Amino acid sequence: MAKFTKDEFISGLKEMTILEVKELVDAMKEEFGVDPSAVAVAAAPAQGAQEEEASTKTVVLKDAGAAKIAVIKVIREITGLGLVEAKGMADNGGNIKENISLDEANEIKAKLEEAGATVELV
Repeated sequence: MAKFTKDEFISGLKEMTILEVKELVDAMKEEFGVDPSAVAVAAAPAQGAQEEEASTKTVVLKDAGAAKIAVIKVIREITGLGLVEAKGMADNGGNIKENISLDEANEIKAKLEEAGATVELV
């Protein structure tokens, strides 16, 4: 029997109907005792989680710096918090915004650093 390369096998799969692919999967289950669809389904969420984790960031305020009033104003602008809550965040530090895009995180970081704060992206 001839050995197929990966590319030849994939080209052959592209030409099959859905029913033929299902029959192939069933035959693989019977012949090898492995469900290839279960492996593909199990691997997909793990890969998607890594991509999502890498593409989202959390903006963490480390220190408000000397110009705390300017930092409080920026925190209020970004978060929509009241004065007391924003002051508490400036005093204690912490997460300003969580699970946001890298571009948005960089914009927020730049605004806070311009106001005099020390910021970290996690």
